[in-house]
Amino acid sequence: MSESHRFKDHHREERIFFVRTVIAGVFVVLGLALLIARYYSLQVINHQDYATRSDRNRIHVQPIPPTRGLIYDRSGELLAGNRPIYILSLVPERIPDLDHTLERLKPLVNINPSDLEKFYDQLQQPRKPFEAVPLRYQLSEAEIARVAVNEFLLEGVEVEAQLVRYYPQQELFAHSIGYVGRISQSDLARFDEDDLRRYSGTHSIGKNGLEAQYEQELLGEVGNQYVETNARGRILRVLSRVDPKPGADLELHLDLNLQRTAAQALEGMRGAVVALDVKTGGVLAAVSLPSFNPNLFVTGISFADYRALNQSKDLPLYNRFLQGQYPPASTIKSIIGLAGLHHNVVDAEHWVRDPGYYQLPNSSRLYRDWRRSGHGPRVDMMQAMVESCDVYYYDLGHRLGVDAMHSFGSRFGLGQLTGIDLPSERRGIWPSREWKRGARGSAWFPGDNLNMAIGQGYALTTPLQLAVSTATLANRGKRMLPQVVRSVGGVERPPIVADYLEVDDKHWEFMLSAMENTVHSQRGTARRIAAGADYRMGGKTGTAQVVAIAQGESYDSDTLYERHRDHALFVGYAPADDPQIAVAVIVENGESGATVAAPIARKVFDAYLRQQYAQPLPHQEPLAGLIGGQRLGGSR
Repeated sequence: MSESHRFKDHHREERIFFVRTVIAGVFVVLGLALLIARYYSLQVINHQDYATRSDRNRIHVQPIPPTRGLIYDRSGELLAGNRPIYILSLVPERIPDLDHTLERLKPLVNINPSDLEKFYDQLQQPRKPFEAVPLRYQLSEAEIARVAVNEFLLEGVEVEAQLVRYYPQQELFAHSIGYVGRISQSDLARFDEDDLRRYSGTHSIGKNGLEAQYEQELLGEVGNQYVETNARGRILRVLSRVDPKPGADLELHLDLNLQRTAAQALEGMRGAVVALDVKTGGVLAAVSLPSFNPNLFVTGISFADYRALNQSKDLPLYNRFLQGQYPPASTIKSIIGLAGLHHNVVDAEHWVRDPGYYQLPNSSRLYRDWRRSGHGPRVDMMQAMVESCDVYYYDLGHRLGVDAMHSFGSRFGLGQLTGIDLPSERRGIWPSREWKRGARGSAWFPGDNLNMAIGQGYALTTPLQLAVSTATLANRGKRMLPQVVRSVGGVERPPIVADYLEVDDKHWEFMLSAMENTVHSQRGTARRIAAGADYRMGGKTGTAQVVAIAQGESYDSDTLYERHRDHALFVGYAPADDPQIAVAVIVENGESGATVAAPIARKVFDAYLRQQYAQPLPHQEPLAGLIGGQRLGGSR
């Protein structure tokens, strides 16, 4: 063996050992330094943050939904309230296996596919962690007991009492008050950050009617509470609480007794009744039939119930008094007649010959009067109003022209939104040259004037518009904004004048006398409703054509499909000497305004006036049957 391999280099080995020891020591020191730094960060720098996170494992913030505001009629009768029900809810964050839990619940609680679909839909909506998601509403006592017995097996399942909307009058106010329903994805899409805060803990929102129009006032302000929970998520104690602010109550102009009277008078028919306070514009009654039960929608309507309502040919969900658009027919003759007087186109003594038809110059077309034999050789405006002579108004429409009729009728609210405090109002059509050119791509023809003058052709109005225009007549040109709500949270809403039309007093006197004679003279078209009345009223009947009748043919009810028959209309006000209430009635396919629609208005007048005065009004002598040397008449 050589000399070089016989001896070790101890000096070299010591250096290597020293270097390795230093490197290991450096790593140990760095590790300790990192550990100390992390410890310092946790215990000193970020102590508050991690302490808070620890608390959040056992402390949660829960929203407290506010109590929704109540809705009362003018006499303090409850129309929309809240009632407690028991709700089965699930907290997904506390449930290890959601599907397994649902299977366990099915033998205990009646859960149908509709409930599950709504549950999964709400599960996808934005919500706070540990916020309960409703699965079933209105649990029975037996279902509550079964869930309570099995509580130890149902982690994350809660049964709690909540207030939900309730409509004690059911169908009676469905179209005016509307209803609330579950908050949907489309509702959430419209929410901003503040809305998400206000609706936390709330599962419903106003969908239509006053519930939607006054949603912000009725909703109130959400509260909250800090609660301590155990490992299973059960609340141990409430640490602090901010109470919610309840929504504002609404008091309406609507009158329960009057609404019920109008609905009973219209029962079994399709149509609408609107009654207004002439002086203030307050909506005293607003009926649309057929109707529906709004309670079905509160916690989520079933598919079967909704399908039945939506597919009904009678359209119970359709708000006829606000959205129904009908030819006004002869009910607007008082406005057209007043326009003729106001524009000096005719005077009260102007007369026409009525052989039962009217012809435009250089035209062979015959525009028929509703009375085939006509109304006589000398028909003046009084007789034309009282007997509803079409030929007189054909002639007046030809003389006035569309521009004068359109501008004058618009001042009464025809073809315009009334501004009522309800959503989804339709404006109808009060035609003009510009409207026809834009909507039909055609010029205005002389024959259009004639149809417009008797409320046919392109003219369409809502029952609400007819009530507003009638109240404006009774109020001598002062058009009041119709309002359903009288006060919000105890604060009164003042009447609002929407427009004021100045017309010579003698013209007002004449036209209101003509409307009074229509009801009280011996040959007035509405004379039947005057029988036995201890007050006087003014009014105008109307019968609106639904399908066209060919030249030379007569209207034959028996040959027409029931829904193709004429609509029956009536507008009026009472008492005649100091109008308090104005009413518009339309009965779809009722055929005769005098025999079908007018008696409904009479019942509404009786109910309101006898309620107001608490006793019969002083009897007034009827007007003479002879006016201007002629006996007045009419039967339509």
